[in-house]
Amino acid sequence: MNLLLLLPAILSTLVLGAHFYRSGLLVLVILLALLPMLLFYRQAWVARLMQVALLLGMIEWIRTLVVLVDMRRAMEQPWTRLAIIIGAVALFTGCSALLFHSQRLRRRYKLTK
Repeated sequence: MNLLLLLPAILSTLVLGAHFYRSGLLVLVILLALLPMLLFYRQAWVARLMQVALLLGMIEWIRTLVVLVDMRRAMEQPWTRLAIIIGAVALFTGCSALLFHSQRLRRRYKLTK
């Protein structure tokens, strides 16, 4: 059952890794591919590291959204669908960080209030 709670976080890191792969940033791709493997360790720092990575990922998606919308608008191309899709990915990534506040994951990673 914990795997189902962790699945959005794992998926978010892998999609973010694919985003950086497209940019040619292989070091970040490798780090993001390995990050979910840390979730096997039941330590508070693992949960916090994942939360920070996911929140930074959300910021990266928002940055990408702004850049791509600006490019589309400058070329007078439609941009609404792009904004909705990337905005949804940013929201999903940010919400994935919030899952570590659930009772099950707080117990698993020994997080205190």
